[in-house]
Amino acid sequence: MSQLNIRAINADLQKLANEELNEMPERVAADIEALRTWIQQQPHLRARDDDQFLLSFLRGCKFSLEKAKGKIDKYYTLRTKYPDFFGAYDVNDPKIRAVFNAGIILLLPKPLHEQGPRIILIRQGALPADEYTIEHFIRAASHLQEIIIRNDDHAIISGMISIIDIENCTPGHVMQMTPSVMKKMSIHAEEAVPLRPKQQHFIHIPSGFETVFNAIRPLMTKKQQNRISVHAENLDRFYEHVPRSYLPVEYGGDNGTIAEIISYTNKQLDEYRDYFKENKNYGTDESLRSGKPIDFESLFGVEGSFRKLEVD
Repeated sequence: MSQLNIRAINADLQKLANEELNEMPERVAADIEALRTWIQQQPHLRARDDDQFLLSFLRGCKFSLEKAKGKIDKYYTLRTKYPDFFGAYDVNDPKIRAVFNAGIILLLPKPLHEQGPRIILIRQGALPADEYTIEHFIRAASHLQEIIIRNDDHAIISGMISIIDIENCTPGHVMQMTPSVMKKMSIHAEEAVPLRPKQQHFIHIPSGFETVFNAIRPLMTKKQQNRISVHAENLDRFYEHVPRSYLPVEYGGDNGTIAEIISYTNKQLDEYRDYFKENKNYGTDESLRSGKPIDFESLFGVEGSFRKLEVD
């Protein structure tokens, strides 16, 4: 078996991976090879299979080979079926750059307590709702997610904390979150991406938001619902989870300025330009899938009950 081409991680992260993710360093090479072999045996699936990419999925599934197979399949299945949402192919797309340049999605440089979860700040109202759609936002997030999957050991091993600041959100922003969109986002986040969400905090909640939130809450999985905390103007309880120092300078912290984070993200997108172009070579062909094809319309339609993706 050839030598693995993966990043070395520090002792603290390795200890966490061993204890919480069931990682056994002496077995990692065999686990990666088993996952790669399975991918190559799937006639419907064209997926990246380099060591680092596959290791992220194994870690994101606590080294359950069967769960990692399912996540990789769903990752490419959803991208192929819904490229307007999950397609990560073109970092030069002006709408995607507009989302990042407005600071709507900010991946903060310092993880919580140095070795803890990576923190992502979402400022949904940073652009007027008539200048971008929810599809642009999700597609931009999909590009950043893939960079995280490839680059960010803290996010993969320690997990992620999401902070959603809706201070400047308008009814136009809220109306974009239709039940169909919510279902797509929920399934993708929970079943297709090898990231480990730990907490989700909504801050600067305006009057009446909880009514809207309670209407969309049932569209989330139980796990997602349990991770969510809602905070109004008094953020003391929020700071118990995420101390102020771990927020950007504009939020009273010292975890980078918004301008610095935007600049770094744009640099990463530029560096990955050719990589994302290559993503056109990967995906699924449902006509070649063994067993019953997935009924996407029933799964994600506005009507009907919420159900999980089932992949043979």
